[in-house]
Amino acid sequence: MRFMIIVKSCDEFEAETTPAPDEALMAEMVRYHEELAQAGVLLDGSGLHPSRQGWRVHHGADGSQHIVDGPFAEAKQLIAGYTLIQVRSREEALAWSRRFPNPAGRGKDAVIELRQLYELDDFPPSQPLDDFKKLDTTLKN
Repeated sequence: MRFMIIVKSCDEFEAETTPAPDEALMAEMVRYHEELAQAGVLLDGSGLHPSRQGWRVHHGADGSQHIVDGPFAEAKQLIAGYTLIQVRSREEALAWSRRFPNPAGRGKDAVIELRQLYELDDFPPSQPLDDFKKLDTTLKN
């Protein structure tokens, strides 16, 4: 089972001009991710640039597309980073999430969210699914 630990953004993260996290917080994050790696559950993880450096692609029901450049309102609805883990159960994911350091720093409000990723076997059989499985095999080799 794969889970994404999503670090929700905040006004402070969105206002950041250069990544300069508190060294103690960065050390705590490093230790946590080292523990994930040593346990064999860490797949990936990274922080994201503020939304002002991103864009969204909007798809219309008529097949149209248009691009909207950031920044985006409501920082608390945005994602500041993620950690991707692979564990045996929901309970194991919950245990790891409880140990995730406060991404904003001690004494500050912050939110992380966990979401389980779909696996290809979760979908009913189909030709496109078979094509995805072939692609998945190619990427793993």
